Amino acid sequence: MGEDKANAFLQMIRQAQRGRLKVYLGYCAGVGKTYQMLLEGHRLKEDGIDVVIGYVETHGRAETAKLIEGLEVVPRTRQEYRGVPLEEMDVDAVLARRPEVALIDELAHTNVPGSRNEKRYEDVQDILGAGIHVITTLNVQHLESLYNTVENALGVKVRERLPDSVLGQADQIVNVDLTTEDLHRRLEEGKIYPPERIGAAMGNFFKDSNLQQLREITLRELAAQIDVRRREPSDQDAGIAPDQVMVCLSSRGPNSEMLLRYASRLAGKLNRNWYALYVQTPSEEPTVVDAETQRTLSAALTLAKQLGAMVFTYKGDDIADTILRFAKEYRVGHVVIGRPGAISKWKRLQGKRDIVERLIEKADGITVVVLDTGKGTPMHAEPSSEAPRVAAANHLTLR
Repeated sequence: MGEDKANAFLQMIRQAQRGRLKVYLGYCAGVGKTYQMLLEGHRLKEDGIDVVIGYVETHGRAETAKLIEGLEVVPRTRQEYRGVPLEEMDVDAVLARRPEVALIDELAHTNVPGSRNEKRYEDVQDILGAGIHVITTLNVQHLESLYNTVENALGVKVRERLPDSVLGQADQIVNVDLTTEDLHRRLEEGKIYPPERIGAAMGNFFKDSNLQQLREITLRELAAQIDVRRREPSDQDAGIAPDQVMVCLSSRGPNSEMLLRYASRLAGKLNRNWYALYVQTPSEEPTVVDAETQRTLSAALTLAKQLGAMVFTYKGDDIADTILRFAKEYRVGHVVIGRPGAISKWKRLQGKRDIVERLIEKADGITVVVLDTGKGTPMHAEPSSEAPRVAAANHLTLR
């Protein structure tokens, strides 16, 4: 990172009232996110900024541990969980110390049960709210909307995830990039994991094909972040092309999480609001459906909120008509829905059609995206009138 980029963040620090957030984003462990964050901490200190380490995880890497020297470290809080002593960031101590800048590693980390917040990004939000600036690190695979993409591409289930909106609120994003060849070299030299873990890592997560795909996903995410902030929809545009996105949830539909993540990324590409709608028919009243169905629906609605959707429950006898009424009222241009179950030939002969067929027939200019939640791919999509533009950069300043 050049001096002009460091000075840009320095200027924001001095001008801001509320804490600013800067994220060092990478595609994999070992690319150098924490190292770059600590380097910037030293630069800020040299410029007279009061900076402390709220939490840094070295993972036993000597180069990273060396950079902690010379920076003030806020002592961690120690807790015991199931008989195991664990350490977490002491949020109250950071707030009491009240530095200008706090360096906080691993934004997607899940805290020990009983901590102030469940997730570290919630700790960071508390610190930002107190007017303290935060520099943090994140691997791209921890974004909630990328869960299915990463699982399909790598066969890996990422357990620690955070809402995309957290990254979307960042004031600066820096892509810490490293060629896969250089990353393999660092791994072989023991700079990422201890010797006993190198072989397993090379044969699993650190396979070249996995790293290439993660690197490509990261670059696409950076491009999307740039594009979203570059294209601010005007009132005039909104009047011509209603591009809000909605996803249709069902109490019995499989894999609502996949629908929500797809809709979240589509809304991000279009830089539009998005909604999650559940149509409650008389047969799905809370007094009628079983407890398991209620829990499944509740979990889907909770995830929708975490991903940034505005969640609505409408009552209606006709699901397709209710969806279209909502779409008209909220100027929806894209409807995302799961592929319905097959209708028997006998019912077809009687003229019965599924919800998707009725939506497409009456959509009147609305793009309907039908996702096969068993495969995670769109089975049908009317083309959008505006393809999202793409820009690429390794460093992004967001104002």
